[in-house]
Amino acid sequence: MTADAPHLGMSRRGVLRGLGVTLALPMLESLPGARALAATPATAAPPVRMAMVFIPNGVNYAAWNPAPDGASFALSQTLEPLGPVRQHLNVIRGLTLANARANGDGPGDHARSAASFLTGRQARKTAGNDIRNGVSADQIAALELGRATRLPSIELGCEQGPSAGNCDSGYSCAYSSNISWRADDAPMPKIVDPGAAFERLFGDARNAATQQARLSRRQSILDFVRDDSARLASRLGASDRRKLDQFQTSVREIELRIQRARDDAGTVKAPDYPVPAGIPDAFSQHIDLHYDLLLLAFQTDTTRIGTFMLGNDGSNRTFPEISVKEGHHHLSHHQNNAEMIEQIRRIDRFYVERFARFVSRLASTPEGEGSLLDNCMVMYGGGISDGNRHNHEDLPVLLAGRAGGTIDPGRLIDCPRDTPLCNLYVSMLQRMGCAVTDFGDSAGTIDALRV
Repeated sequence: MTADAPHLGMSRRGVLRGLGVTLALPMLESLPGARALAATPATAAPPVRMAMVFIPNGVNYAAWNPAPDGASFALSQTLEPLGPVRQHLNVIRGLTLANARANGDGPGDHARSAASFLTGRQARKTAGNDIRNGVSADQIAALELGRATRLPSIELGCEQGPSAGNCDSGYSCAYSSNISWRADDAPMPKIVDPGAAFERLFGDARNAATQQARLSRRQSILDFVRDDSARLASRLGASDRRKLDQFQTSVREIELRIQRARDDAGTVKAPDYPVPAGIPDAFSQHIDLHYDLLLLAFQTDTTRIGTFMLGNDGSNRTFPEISVKEGHHHLSHHQNNAEMIEQIRRIDRFYVERFARFVSRLASTPEGEGSLLDNCMVMYGGGISDGNRHNHEDLPVLLAGRAGGTIDPGRLIDCPRDTPLCNLYVSMLQRMGCAVTDFGDSAGTIDALRV
């Protein structure tokens, strides 16, 4: 087998091929076409990637909300872990998800929050098979741009959740368990097992027998492309050889972490929360693995579009790592109980810590003349603001990355009250190159993303 440099039109993004696998590579300047591209900056610019990370159950907004405004804003108690990466992201206030409100449909804020989060639509209230929502922003991008990559998009999550039945006051479980929708009645199933996500990203789906044989022998995907890798390395300059070696080390590290998770699954169980086989017992490890896989997916240009659902809305997960033994959803209804509020604050901070790690890793991954993060937009937020109030205005929203130089980070952006969250999605989709002027309940764009 030989390395195929101009794979899928990506002149500097080669692939390694072997029996049953195709492994995309990061951008390598030594590959054929690199010098020609360097002479045409517009063509040579790395692609922009987009990810949306969903947090369930709202936050303790008093501990989340930073002050004052502009570039000199002070990080709040919950957002303190962002200190080392604050120059890479914006905190956005004033966004509203109006169609997550009841609007005559009664209770069910958790289901509506997840369903509307990326669609901006009012989900039909039903617990039956006649679900109706809307196409989500990520799938708008996947439909228009997904042909440029091996996978149009990747959908990750930390809780599977049922796809049918009544999960929230007469709303189908499909609503509270999914944020990505390819059609009004068709959510995109998320991948919870990091091992399955790895195979989806880097295995060859056309050869399931080879995948299973490799897994049973605990072989690395790198073993199958060793010959191709050696031939490619002989053609690369010193800098690209180092980059190739670092990339393959990262791939192998993730494989080993996934295998350890499979070996350890079931040996230690969180109280009242059974862990499915193949998923790390430590929730932080589960989150970090998915973030790292998303980074690799972007770095290799396997896909440019991803969603990550940290929990289903209404999740009652416990957090033994941070000594929170009561369920998240239960605690979110704290009714101003100081002890419960403190536990919610710890959960909120835990999620922010994991996100800060992801942003830091993106920022330290070189690409072109900058970093991988420079060519990304990673939105982090939820469809509920204060979990106790179930309100859907002043949503907790972060946006990391520069989107190829079209976003100026490091600021607190105050949008006018009740600015539709979908204005942010229109702004992001346009930066992806999608020909959209409106989406969901949008009423324009967020011009303040660029100073």
